[in-house]
Amino acid sequence: MKALYCSQCGGAVEERVIADRIREVCTVCDTIFYQNPLPAAAALVLDAGRRVLLVKRKYPPSEGMWCLPIGFAEMGETIASAALRELGEETGVAGRILRLIDADSWSGKYYGDLLVVTFEVEKTGGAETPGDDASDVAYFPIDQLPPLAFPSNEKAIRLCADLHRDEWAIHDSFHRLEQGSGAEMLSDTLVGFVSEHADYVARLWLADVRSNRTSKGYWSLNTDQLLAECSSGLKLLGRWLEGESTEEQIRKFYRELGVRRQSQGIQLYEMLSAIMLLKKQIWSYALSQGLWERPVEMYRIMELQSRFAVFFDKAMYDSARGYAD
Repeated sequence: MKALYCSQCGGAVEERVIADRIREVCTVCDTIFYQNPLPAAAALVLDAGRRVLLVKRKYPPSEGMWCLPIGFAEMGETIASAALRELGEETGVAGRILRLIDADSWSGKYYGDLLVVTFEVEKTGGAETPGDDASDVAYFPIDQLPPLAFPSNEKAIRLCADLHRDEWAIHDSFHRLEQGSGAEMLSDTLVGFVSEHADYVARLWLADVRSNRTSKGYWSLNTDQLLAECSSGLKLLGRWLEGESTEEQIRKFYRELGVRRQSQGIQLYEMLSAIMLLKKQIWSYALSQGLWERPVEMYRIMELQSRFAVFFDKAMYDSARGYAD
């Protein structure tokens, strides 16, 4: 709606171009009436199951559709406190602001231009009950949402999921590692890395074992045989990481290795040191490839290292048993 008369002096209002925009201006006192978007605040609450809290709108616009708890900021409150107030009024939930998710401009026929500011909110109390502007309230899986009333809500929920993606991936992968399940883990993306670079890592290991005083007995062993043994062990590791049933093959390979090292006159501590040097070379080479620029990538390396530990524990035990036998 356009103003007809000035609220300051009662003079007639006309449109003029000021600062490259058409604005309403009083013809008497020259007061400029600036038009600004309405500020709206939305609260995005996730539960422990990664579901998002939505309300079903009781009134227009978009009556009967779902949206985030949302409403207009009022005089005397911050935009963040407005989001918490709307959350309480529409859902009965109390919360605290975690972070700003999005600030989005949106225009609709009902309210005109809006500035929608969305915060992620942690629930701290209350019970989910439809409030004054809502006919229902419910949690929905973040990837199975009903059609939403406002595009800004869809955008904010998508951004929030993106912000949590690494955190959730790490949590899920750690849980699978802890449970020992065969389900996909984050470090599976690096499993192929072990097999693909087996020959190169074997050469790095050979240089290390031939210069390290803890494995001095290896200095006189045949180079080609050492490289072949190391590559075979790495390929066994790759297959084991890929989930193949190689327990018996691992046991057989390393017990035979222990027998062979004993017959070659290698000391037990030298053999165990050589195995640990191989583990170190895999780890060092993975890091040299820049595989931990993001926290989730760092976690992949740490998770893979944990899985390495299990394999190399088996390797050291079986090689020591073969050596003793």
